[in-house]
Amino acid sequence: MWSGKYRFLIMILLFLAGTVNYLDRASIGIVAPMLSKDFALSPSALGVVFSIFGFGYALFNFVGGMLADRYGPRRVYTWAAVSWSLFCGLTGVVTGFVQLLVVRTFFGFAEGPMNATSNRTITNWFPRRETSRAVGVVWSGQAFGAVITPPIVGLLAIHYGWRFAFIAAGLIGLVWVIAWRIFATDYPNQNPRVTQQENEYIESNRLVAEISGSGDQDSIKRYLIHPCILALTLAMFAINYGQYIFLTWLPSYLVDALHLEIRQMVFVASIPWAGGFIGYFGGGFLSDYIYKKMSNKLNARKITIIVPVGVAAVCLLLALVMTTATGAVTLLAISVTMLTGSSQSCWATFREVVSERQLGGVSGYIHMLSNISMMVGPTITGLAVQYLGGYSSAFIIVACLSMVSIAVVWVFVRWPVPPVPTAQPVSAV
Repeated sequence: MWSGKYRFLIMILLFLAGTVNYLDRASIGIVAPMLSKDFALSPSALGVVFSIFGFGYALFNFVGGMLADRYGPRRVYTWAAVSWSLFCGLTGVVTGFVQLLVVRTFFGFAEGPMNATSNRTITNWFPRRETSRAVGVVWSGQAFGAVITPPIVGLLAIHYGWRFAFIAAGLIGLVWVIAWRIFATDYPNQNPRVTQQENEYIESNRLVAEISGSGDQDSIKRYLIHPCILALTLAMFAINYGQYIFLTWLPSYLVDALHLEIRQMVFVASIPWAGGFIGYFGGGFLSDYIYKKMSNKLNARKITIIVPVGVAAVCLLLALVMTTATGAVTLLAISVTMLTGSSQSCWATFREVVSERQLGGVSGYIHMLSNISMMVGPTITGLAVQYLGGYSSAFIIVACLSMVSIAVVWVFVRWPVPPVPTAQPVSAV
């Protein structure tokens, strides 16, 4: 069945990893109205609960990327998925605010390596011409997880309690680990199910461009302070800030600001993330299409970052003046669609300028910095909701940050990427 196309089975496994990861991660937002009532949490305290996950998560983005470079994605993904599943389940047995903070911190540590390790796996398993669409499909698994989480976790919480919902979500992750261990390897040439023809096809186009003007081609340090990388990192920060606000605060916004019942919320909260799924899935294909059509490859990636982030900011501001829940949710769905779509071009641009040997570590570093948004965003939102006039001020902050990131990408992502030879394959080891 997978003869000559085994890399797409790996892509499906990575898609499912994102689905499970986001199901576990988004559960806290879905049950927040119930959990905050049980623990008597104010909006600012709930924001801290959402943010504490980001401290562990951002740190292990970088560490996880380095581990994936050193030990291989198969092993690192196993460690990470087992750990995050266990801590997700433990969230269901906490008895107070402090315990909740501790468990969510370690849960963040465990989930941190996911994106950098997926990035490493895609680089190992896909030729350069397919990477953006592979990223789009894989990352769409996260949005799909956010789509299915509200009805699954919400209905479990309504009928069996929010504690049971966390335990059930954790068990799903352990099932995924079994499949990953059976079917995945670090490289295609290590897998007996991969044909020689497919392996040669993958290797023929895996050479990655270098940032022009660099000195030591194998030094990771040259990437960490490069203006192009820092500008793209700010764009990722803005994109992640918006997405994580939607992931954590959207259910509470629907209940508190739009006055939906919890039974309604668990279905309506899926709608914006259905748009996010389309953005993740379609964004990669659209980015690759524009990339093929334009002679300036770097500008092709920039366009598919700047335009959707701008549209997302405008839709978010328009949602503030909507007088109906239908209008507000529709605009929020467009905003999430644009944010998720733009992230594919950010990651694809990194592949244009980062060497293959250092991609895992640099991806982890970029992901660590960009996901500082997870540390500060939910807390800022909680404070805005409690002290600055409600959700409107929180949405304005997201829109302004998005506009700043557009300007920075426009100005600083201008370094030419040298042509990439396709005749000489990169060694797989």
